[in-house]
Amino acid sequence: MKLKVKNISKIGGVVKAPPSKSYSHRAVILASLAKGTSKLYDMLYSEDTLASIRVCKALGAKINKTDDYLEVVGTGGKLHNSSTEPIDLANSGTTLRLMTSISALSDNEVILTGDESLQTRPMGLLMDALMPLGIETESLNDNDKAPILIKPGYVGGETNIYGNVSSQYISSIIISSPLSDKGVTLYVLPEFKSKPYVNMTLDIMRKFGVKSLRGYYLKHDGCDKEHQSCRIDEFKVKKQDYVACNYTVEGDYSSASYLLALIAINGGKAKIRNLFRDSKQGDKYILDILQKMGATIIRGEDYVEIASNGDLKAIDVDLSNAPDLLITVAVLAAMAEGTTNITGVAHARVKETDRIDTTCRELEKLGCKLVEHEDGMSITGGVSSGVVDSHGDHRLAMAFSLIGLKHDIEITNGEVFDVSFPNFIESMAELGFELELENE
Repeated sequence: MKLKVKNISKIGGVVKAPPSKSYSHRAVILASLAKGTSKLYDMLYSEDTLASIRVCKALGAKINKTDDYLEVVGTGGKLHNSSTEPIDLANSGTTLRLMTSISALSDNEVILTGDESLQTRPMGLLMDALMPLGIETESLNDNDKAPILIKPGYVGGETNIYGNVSSQYISSIIISSPLSDKGVTLYVLPEFKSKPYVNMTLDIMRKFGVKSLRGYYLKHDGCDKEHQSCRIDEFKVKKQDYVACNYTVEGDYSSASYLLALIAINGGKAKIRNLFRDSKQGDKYILDILQKMGATIIRGEDYVEIASNGDLKAIDVDLSNAPDLLITVAVLAAMAEGTTNITGVAHARVKETDRIDTTCRELEKLGCKLVEHEDGMSITGGVSSGVVDSHGDHRLAMAFSLIGLKHDIEITNGEVFDVSFPNFIESMAELGFELELENE
């Protein structure tokens, strides 16, 4: 379906940010591993998080949605795969990566698969890191990608993994490690990208009763600076149990970036509720980015206010710890004056799409002048009307819709925002930006 602008009225107002996708995934997974019954409030029910709910049910958790919360009766870490077929995770890379380690806790084999896009996501790095922990996995197509067979048995011990591809590999090992036989010590080798996502994992693990130790050391003698290329991070998680709790999911800075960028590009004022000042989310960085580009930001305890005159200026920005902001920032850059240099996101090439390539190609369709780099792009402001393709990437569809504030734009395959932000059209409409889906 085509996503296009229906109407633009006075831009601004008050809107609630959608629940965090990252925390929703983690909440239902940890509740499913815990002893006892958890109540999860303000959960996000998107295509991706529904994939996590499906696999947790298949492995033994009892999950029931009520009007007010998601009730999860946990397994106490004793998993059993009741599915006779491979478990379909649709397009959720987060679910695939987190559940690959966790599935080894099952007392029988588990096969995880997904759609065509998910079956292109590299998994070899994680599979290799699991071997020293006594976990045997197999890529059924022999290409280090899904479908992946995970055999029962999780001894634990020591292992290491490079941190420059996906933080989800790291979170996967850390989440599963307290339920292994011996606990786990994980060394993250340079360079460690997207650290805030691992901080989020440790944060929610604490809420469910699991403690971990974190340290680091420099990999050679005589180094007098804490540089990423010298630093090895260490995570030590002893054998222990997850304990059920009542948990409220906070608002999502990734999804809120489209609401905030709407005001920044158009001009106006808005208040976005359910965004917490002390959040561990790396995508909170969008506030600093918008401020540098010329917007005024006020950070409340549980809200953000933004004001803008619509005149944005180019900046240099390193997104190594917030790769999900890439397409939003690229669109902001295309609507700003000057040349914006985006760096640090080579790992965005292994997301739903190669996000550097697809973003550049679609911006070029709109006459945007840019230079693609291995780890980012340089974008000179200025775009025209046109038609772009989402490539099935929810973030591209949502971010590129913002160009419709000032130019006619259509996004084919535009319905994919359901992956992370099912109420995207409704939330944008609350701020005066009315979008619609049309059959192609």
